[in-house]
Amino acid sequence: MNAEAPDPQHTPRGDDPVDFQYYMFDWDDNILHMPTQIYLEQKTDSGWEPFPVSTSHFASIRRDTENYRPIHGSWDQAFADFYDIGLRGDQAFLEDTQAALQPIIEGRRDGGPSFNRFRKALVEGRLFAIITARAHASRSIRAAVEYLIDRVLSPEEYRTMVENLRRYNQYFGENDPPTDEGVVAKYLDLNRYRGVTSPEFQELVGEQIESGAQSPVQAKQFAIREFVAHVKALVRDRGIDRPVSVGFSDDDAHNVAAVVSFIEQDLAREFPWIRFVVYDTSDPALPRGRKIVITGQLELPLDHLPDDA
Repeated sequence: MNAEAPDPQHTPRGDDPVDFQYYMFDWDDNILHMPTQIYLEQKTDSGWEPFPVSTSHFASIRRDTENYRPIHGSWDQAFADFYDIGLRGDQAFLEDTQAALQPIIEGRRDGGPSFNRFRKALVEGRLFAIITARAHASRSIRAAVEYLIDRVLSPEEYRTMVENLRRYNQYFGENDPPTDEGVVAKYLDLNRYRGVTSPEFQELVGEQIESGAQSPVQAKQFAIREFVAHVKALVRDRGIDRPVSVGFSDDDAHNVAAVVSFIEQDLAREFPWIRFVVYDTSDPALPRGRKIVITGQLELPLDHLPDDA
């Protein structure tokens, strides 16, 4: 099955064209503004003082090692709430997601700059990856996505998602589960949920890379390549010769620059038939972020796609 589903105007009926669009999302301050804090110390006139910060604040000071450092000199302690082994165990990510979603559900606050793009991807049934610097296991991140689907999508949006997924099951000759819940579960099984500083992810990559919570760039690149290879297996390796677009969004300008370079120098050469798009959501003045189309097979007939494709 190809879990990437079209918008309502591009469903796989008969000889209608199918748009293959896939997405990779950073989570914090990109999809949601999470309440999770990072525990630092700040240099003051009287010495080093405890200084807990939000993820967005950390992104702006993370390289100022002269004035900020991890509490007690330990990055593990600084990011204690970003693991599944703290006081809240494997419920930490879900609980913080619930807290971040509540004001959105009540209409008191907007989500992150890619929140609506992620919601649209879910409704269209598009294959996606969550690639975050957090150290949560895949099951913890998936549980939060399932909660978001349950609480954010309207009944009509949920029905549309299931209809799109069923059409793609039929299109690819896949077994179509009898229940809507089974269809959604099969879709979610195909997606990727990567906390790139988690023990689970580090076991996956072995000694191929080194990664710490304070510098996850290389680990994110590994997760990006893994997802793109997953897309290839679902599309090209099954003999489907159609235009493919893969997008990545992140709120950290340093990560965005590194990913753009990584795509230009590596992925675009390895996968020249893919149109790569990066969304830089680091600028608060641009609510939907800045769209960057990377090198790839840009002559493919994808010009009809909307700006958020």
